[in-house]
Amino acid sequence: MHVLHTPDDFYTLKKACLQNQTLALVPTMGALHDGHLALIRHAKTLCGFVVVSIFVNPLQFGENEDFAHYPRPLADDLAACNNLGVDAVFTPSTETLYPNKELPITRVCPPDHLTNRLCGLDRPGHFDGMATVVLKLLQIFQPSYAIFGEKDAQQLAIIRHMVHDFNLTVAIVGHPVVRDPSGLALSSRNQYLKTSEAKHLALLLYKTLLASQMAYQENLRNNNTDPPAAAPLLKTAYNTVYNQVMAEISQNTIEPGFAAGDCSKQVVLHYLEAVDAETCLPVEALRENTRLVMAATVFGVRLIDTLALS
Repeated sequence: MHVLHTPDDFYTLKKACLQNQTLALVPTMGALHDGHLALIRHAKTLCGFVVVSIFVNPLQFGENEDFAHYPRPLADDLAACNNLGVDAVFTPSTETLYPNKELPITRVCPPDHLTNRLCGLDRPGHFDGMATVVLKLLQIFQPSYAIFGEKDAQQLAIIRHMVHDFNLTVAIVGHPVVRDPSGLALSSRNQYLKTSEAKHLALLLYKTLLASQMAYQENLRNNNTDPPAAAPLLKTAYNTVYNQVMAEISQNTIEPGFAAGDCSKQVVLHYLEAVDAETCLPVEALRENTRLVMAATVFGVRLIDTLALS
């Protein structure tokens, strides 16, 4: 496995090894978990040469976010990539990707209708920074495919929009959400969920999405011709699941000997919406090609999740 630190490292490798091979790129910020590994495995089914990038991008972190403390277990990440047969890992420094410290860099600015809502409301500038580094990586590697997780539904929609608008030839591939046995969507930030309370409350996201999906499917089974309005259905689902989870905690049913604290103040719901699966723009009624998206902060950890209706 080749470990690359600069674009020139890749260009040298390309001349030596990549004359007739297609390339798949898996961009990551490291701290690889089974969700990332699923993306890599899928990339290997698409192309003969797979590159994984590992770069904690400062441009997409806000002033009060966890850039300084974001996990960076590079040795473990390299070992995981090597075990999966990754051909090359790109691990640039910040100075390599953003070399001019004296002047501001040129940034990608996706359209407001995609960035000034959902996660963009609480993370101003996040998607500009994300799109900027993704475009740089696509320009460096010129891959045939780039693989991203569907859990970041808004990010995926923005990347696809950017690729279309800039006439890039790469195919953007979305991979379904990977979950742990409890249903919690895998995330590098899950390691911050230290207590049973936090882990149990984190399942609010997935359980709410499941309850909303089931309500939609029940509407179909009842042969209702009018699709249900999104906002009241999602609100009802969230309130029902929230009350169930809080009841479980108060009854000490999470694990033997667990003493519940006051969890009611430890969940902040940022959004719960129904959006078009392709554009991530809001829809008023639940129909096919609708994706449910959700974000909440649980015990100080910001989590996102998503689920397709059908």
